[in-house]
This record gives sequence, C-alpha cells and structure tokens, in this order.
Amino acid sequence: MHHAQSILFGWVNALLEKILGPVGSAPAWWREGITIGSFHVDGIAPKGEAAGEYLGWLPDHVVMALFVFLLCAVFGPLAARGFRKGVPSGSQNVLELFVDFLRGVIKENIPHHGEKYLPIAGAFFFFIALCNLCGFFFFLQPPTSNLNTTFALSITCFVFFNAAGIRAHGLGGYLKQFMGPSLALAVLVFPIEMLGNFARALSLAMRLYGNIFGEHTATNEFAKLLPIIIPMPMNALGIFTAFLQAYVFTLLATVYIGGATAHEH
Repeated sequence: MHHAQSILFGWVNALLEKILGPVGSAPAWWREGITIGSFHVDGIAPKGEAAGEYLGWLPDHVVMALFVFLLCAVFGPLAARGFRKGVPSGSQNVLELFVDFLRGVIKENIPHHGEKYLPIAGAFFFFIALCNLCGFFFFLQPPTSNLNTTFALSITCFVFFNAAGIRAHGLGGYLKQFMGPSLALAVLVFPIEMLGNFARALSLAMRLYGNIFGEHTATNEFAKLLPIIIPMPMNALGIFTAFLQAYVFTLLATVYIGGATAHEH
C-alpha cells in the first residue's frame, strides 16, 4: 500500500542530488534498493522533476529514521546538561519518570548488574517511541511502519543480547545453554533452540511493524471517511499504542538480555 512521503523526503533528496548528482548516476545495486516516492515540494524538486514520483537517493523511512536519530542525539545531551538536583523542571520530572520506569523493567528482568544495560534499553524505548509518534504529524511519516526499520532494530537487539551472553559466559559456555539438559539430547535440542533464538529477531520486527503500520493506515483511512469525529479518539489510541509498542520492544529486549547473561545457581 502506498503512503504519502514526509516533507523531509523531498528536501533531503533534493540536497543529495545537488551534492551527489542525479540518482540515475548511482550504482545499480543502490538504485535497486531505492523505493519510489512522491515529490510535491515547490521549488525543491531537482531539474526535470516537478511534482510527481521519482527515485530519491534515500527512501523516506531512512530519512525519517535519521531525523529521529538526530533528535535523540541533539536534544538528549542538551536535556541531560540542563538537569538540576535541587528543583527539577517539568521536563526533567517527565524524563526521570521514564528513566525510573526503565530501571524497574531492567531490575525485574536483569537482576544482576542490570544497570549497565540502561543506555541500550533507553535508546530502544525513546527511539521507537519518537518514531511511532511521527505518524501524528501530517508532514511526517513513522519510520517504524516500514519493515526495513523494524528489522534493523530487531537485528540490533539480536546481535546485542547474543554478544552480551557470549561476553558473560564465553562462546562455549553460551552455546551450552542451547544444548539442553544432557548431551544425548543436544543433537535434537540445539537446532530447535537456535531456531527459536533467531525467531526472536523476526517476532520483534513483525510485531512492531504490524502494530504501527496497521494503526497508522487505519487512522488515515477512517479520517478520510469521518474527518471530524474519528481523528481525536483514534489519535488518543495511537499515542497509547506508540508508547506501548516501544515498551513491549524494550521489555522483550531486557528479557532476552537477562536470559542470555543469567548464571545458573
């Protein structure tokens, strides 16, 4: 299903065309991975490309993901620099509420030395939440409504929790977790356990994509039918879904990290 592109899609690709030249000059392997997008920004379109569809250097979900990343990279440190120990501001209270909530999630699922995983859990939560919330602005698009973005997040989580498990137990000790209670059953148990381990990346990506894409599509379609009545309750539900899906992804990430790093007693 075709979705409208964000306003940043046109601006960023127009800038890239001025720097890198027409996208037709890109290598074939690059052009094959680019999706077609709409270009409706007056005065921004490259020469010969008025309003219509064209191939940009970057697809819209990449542009939006980079935009959210820059928001986190710029405003995160600025917010941290402005923290006060005495009388915290309203924004500081809100951020501390989220951080304490994430600490509770980590403590529940990673009992031993879990505090060191707060940065990765916070990165997942805030990045995904902001990506999801982009869908509430008519000139933006949620990058998490694209499978490429959700798979990038799930693969990052998959690599991280397996690397954490290897670091905690060593490669041999970590692989032993997938062999079952006895060596006699290892031949049968190991492939099943490894398949389940890889399936975590698939389930994380598909769950996030399905919920955000479905909610964003349904809201747009209902808004076309009843533009005054539907948007407010649908948007309220969408805000709840945006934070819920960020929480679910972060919760599962901490569960997987906790399982990978746990020591038998």
